[in-house]
Amino acid sequence: MDPFKPEHSKIFPCHPTHPVGNKKRAGVRRRGKQNGRKGMIQIQARSLSLGYGQKTVLQHVNLSIQQGEFISIIGPSGVGKSTLLMAINASTAIFRGELFVLGEAVHSISGKSLKRLRSRIGVIFQGYNLVKRLSVLDNVASGMLQQVSLFPAMLKYYTASQYRKIYECMKIVSLEPEALKRCDRLSGGQMQRVAIARALAQEPEIILADEPISSLDPVSAKKVMETLREVNRNYGISIVANLHQLNYAKEYCTRVVGLHNGEIVFDGPPDLLTQEAVDHIYHGEGREQDECLPGDLPFLPEAIVA
Repeated sequence: MDPFKPEHSKIFPCHPTHPVGNKKRAGVRRRGKQNGRKGMIQIQARSLSLGYGQKTVLQHVNLSIQQGEFISIIGPSGVGKSTLLMAINASTAIFRGELFVLGEAVHSISGKSLKRLRSRIGVIFQGYNLVKRLSVLDNVASGMLQQVSLFPAMLKYYTASQYRKIYECMKIVSLEPEALKRCDRLSGGQMQRVAIARALAQEPEIILADEPISSLDPVSAKKVMETLREVNRNYGISIVANLHQLNYAKEYCTRVVGLHNGEIVFDGPPDLLTQEAVDHIYHGEGREQDECLPGDLPFLPEAIVA
């Protein structure tokens, strides 16, 4: 059932034919810089060392990310891509150095400042992290929990303004016809797009995507990457994504950061990612003539090429 057909306009205030449907839309906020133009520095790492427990995973990390960039982090499995990504969300131990995100000193952050920072950063996971027995609409609405009181959220009571925002988020990912469908009835690609819409409902300044397409078929993966690029270009939201597929990193991202042996060994635009640079990222030196890398096989999922 399509909740946005005319017969459902009384139920969904975001419908164009609803009495409030034509009022100014309370949708996703567009940031100051769009269409690839860069803005202020949002993420700054200086001589950063990261890890878990007593183990150092990354060291000597110096990185600067400006508003509006779409960055891919690549490298062999276990090199620390997720460690670096989640450090931006203050979810990784910082052993040495400094990390500033959206003006906050992550290396010394705590309490309300930490909660406030995380509310400004959307996260998309490989496993979607949806409540699959709930509808698409309710999962997208969960991205607004920081802005909604507990009691209305428990009752799934949304105001007209919130409905308009939910609708716009679903429309961005082309899932508004599936609004009332349970998420366990969706494909993997559709579920990942619900996760993107949920992140957008949060009105983030940065989106972190941890291997968002690694479990998807090539067609679904392409759709997810196109959606992320649209979000980045049209709304000015910075995106940092871990990717195993080099062809996607080259096609969709504005900048690639390559990790090897716990350090950044490449940082530049995709057109500078030569075969020599790829060899260094994945093997440190050269590679055997018959050895294959993820980017050598176009549009294949990680399960095949990793």
